[in-house]
Amino acid sequence: MEFAKNLERLETETAFKVLAEAKKLEAQGKPMIHLGLGQPDFKTAPHIVEAAKKALDDGHHGYVLSNGILECRQSVTRKIKKLYNVDINPERILITPGGKPAMYYGIACFGEPGVEIIHPIPAFPIYESMINYTGAKSVPYSLLEDKDLKFDPDKILSLITDKTKLLILINPNNPTGSFVERSTIDYLAEGLKKHPHVTIFSDEIYSRQIFDGKEMPTFFNYPHLRERLIVLEGWSKAYSMTGWRIGWSYWPEKLIDYVNKLIVNSFSCVNASAQYAGIAALDGPDDSINLMVEKFTQRRDLIHKLLNELPGVECSLPGGAFYAFPKVIGTGMDGNEFARRCMHEAGVAIVPGTSFGKTAKDYVRFSFAASRDNITEALEKIKKMLA
Repeated sequence: MEFAKNLERLETETAFKVLAEAKKLEAQGKPMIHLGLGQPDFKTAPHIVEAAKKALDDGHHGYVLSNGILECRQSVTRKIKKLYNVDINPERILITPGGKPAMYYGIACFGEPGVEIIHPIPAFPIYESMINYTGAKSVPYSLLEDKDLKFDPDKILSLITDKTKLLILINPNNPTGSFVERSTIDYLAEGLKKHPHVTIFSDEIYSRQIFDGKEMPTFFNYPHLRERLIVLEGWSKAYSMTGWRIGWSYWPEKLIDYVNKLIVNSFSCVNASAQYAGIAALDGPDDSINLMVEKFTQRRDLIHKLLNELPGVECSLPGGAFYAFPKVIGTGMDGNEFARRCMHEAGVAIVPGTSFGKTAKDYVRFSFAASRDNITEALEKIKKMLA
């Protein structure tokens, strides 16, 4: 069988491999604490679930518009208005089954041989995978050069050439948990005025998981960039709806028709009941979000303290999302060996740093989307393992 060579350039999301291996060990009788997958351990709020049930009872069983039910897109724009005081045309919003299609389409719209795409490393692995798949040149900027794992805006701007078509930003960042504040984003947005040929892809999926009372510095704040701005957002993280497979994204007017064609060519539309659930989530109270942020803050503080008490482990304080990204080379192990031993010896599933980029070989990712009891027990087991 002969197949397209670009398939060989595709990578995957290793967190699911970690989950599969951990489940296999569990099936063999080994107890396992899961700190690998990035999904909230809370149930979707009841009023959201009821909205989906009602949609099914009301007969919403058929195809809907490929770009999303109008009422769903309008609920997105109402939320943008409420959060950021920005008016957005719902025709610029696309509803997709999760956030990954937006990553795929955004990179596909620009990626081809001869094009450069700038992206963070370490980062959610699908970005670099899709850049390589399209044949574009991957141009990474490192987050590991800063003690708090944040990006340097001057470094990003220095990487831009006449071949650069797309700049990818993730804030708060997965896997590092780092959060870049408004002043730095202001500086970067100002610098991007000098590069009108560059489109910005802003991954803001963790915008509602920010700690210490800080505000989300969304790229919606910069009107001069909106005609070359893609924003990825959704329901999965904020509303604990990972399995519902529903996300939303904002697109430049010039791209809307092209991306809608990609939607028609790939998944047709997002299922109707999930969209009605999405409306209920956005228009309803934020009580569940506020509760999660409160719980995640407590867990963040706990895991940060316990990780830094481990011999040879250094961990910066996460500013957003629900990940800690400690450096473990001081234990005498790289991230791959550390993660392997944690799973097989301590019974704790975590993800090695190389899952998010080759340069992160000295790091591992802990998801603290788990109870404080589980976090405490997991770190006790790892401490015993290291001893």
